[in-house]
Amino acid sequence: MSMHANDNTPTLVSLNDAARMTSLSRTMVNRYRAEGRFPSAIPLGDRRIAFIKGEVTSWIQARIDAVRQEGAAVLAEASRQV
Repeated sequence: MSMHANDNTPTLVSLNDAARMTSLSRTMVNRYRAEGRFPSAIPLGDRRIAFIKGEVTSWIQARIDAVRQEGAAVLAEASRQV
């Protein structure tokens, strides 16, 4: 059975790629992982890990959504005080 791009197989990205995608350093990605604030890594070997690209993308979107919601809440509060 051949693998096709549309077969729903998750795409893996390296730690470096995850750091680039998020604009975080590798150190911060690892710190967030240790704190449970970043998607879990998939071990690929003794010294190699990867992340599911969709999970990293979802994490990024959640951060964007949180900032936008916070901004909307601040604007709503400010408009009530006027």
